[in-house]
Amino acid sequence: MNLTSKRKSLKKLYEPFGLLFIKAHITPNVITLISVGMGLLAAFAYYKEKPLTAALFLFLSGFFDLMDGIVARETEKSSKFGAVFDWIADKFVDGFVLFFIGITYSTPVLTALAVVVNMLHTFIKPVAYAEIGFSDRKKGKIEDPLEGVGFFGRPETMLAVILFSVLEHFKLLGGLETGFIIITALMTLSLFQRIIYLYRKYNKDYD
Repeated sequence: MNLTSKRKSLKKLYEPFGLLFIKAHITPNVITLISVGMGLLAAFAYYKEKPLTAALFLFLSGFFDLMDGIVARETEKSSKFGAVFDWIADKFVDGFVLFFIGITYSTPVLTALAVVVNMLHTFIKPVAYAEIGFSDRKKGKIEDPLEGVGFFGRPETMLAVILFSVLEHFKLLGGLETGFIIITALMTLSLFQRIIYLYRKYNKDYD
């Protein structure tokens, strides 16, 4: 599964909501800040052991994260700062959410692994942009081969967290304790998938 690679087809489902934000004249950066706020509320709810509330806030954070991109592209307000800010905001939310799930429902070692792997899975992309040279943009977004590599990226991670949060609320299938192990393992395998892809394709000397 790689939902990021299917963005173009999935966009038809949520794009109409973005048009509402455009009509309300809400800027992309403001929407990004709202997404961060929802993410921090989710992290706090996990810390307070309220998984269902946390799942709702995390869903809203992801929803607003989708909206900022749509508004930026459709209003032609995409900017280099906005692109960087969006990356930072995503990782800020991911880090806090995974950290507080980990310290509440798991072990310190697994928590550290989950946070580090999650960061590397995303930031391997800008490193590839810089070292390999992806730079072509379409409506402000860099399109690169790594979009389709890695079966368990940010969308899959957040959806899995939401799913196991619901299971935690109803005390089913080990809830977040088991889910955190599974999510960390899948993120790690997905990271190795990206590393192996880059090794096979670009393991050669600089010209």
